[in-house]
Amino acid sequence: QVQLVESGGGLVQAGGSLRLSCAYSRNIFSSINAMGWYRQAPGKQRELVADITSFGNRNYADSVKGRFTISRDNAKNTVYLQMDSLKPEDTAVYYCNARTINDFHVTTDYWGQGTQVTVSS
Repeated sequence: QVQLVESGGGLVQAGGSLRLSCAYSRNIFSSINAMGWYRQAPGKQRELVADITSFGNRNYADSVKGRFTISRDNAKNTVYLQMDSLKPEDTAVYYCNARTINDFHVTTDYWGQGTQVTVSS
């Protein structure tokens, strides 16, 4: 099992910044292939914001490129999402995601509880 603990959400003015943190743990039978951040706004589907693989490759949604940065601190078992130049349309519940693969090549997705990000205009 993988456990995810998120923090860093809150209320911020447009143009401001927030940093989300996701502390993770796993059992010895699974390895984390990739981690990412998703978000879901009211009335909209959940969408990928950014992810990072175990090799350090990063992907971003077009809407956040140049504004958001995903990073990983292996020593602290934590993934971060630095959000700069925030816009009201960034308002959503943000979820941390971890994708694992076990010795039988079975992949599993794990999700955090979500943290609310609200950007005021």
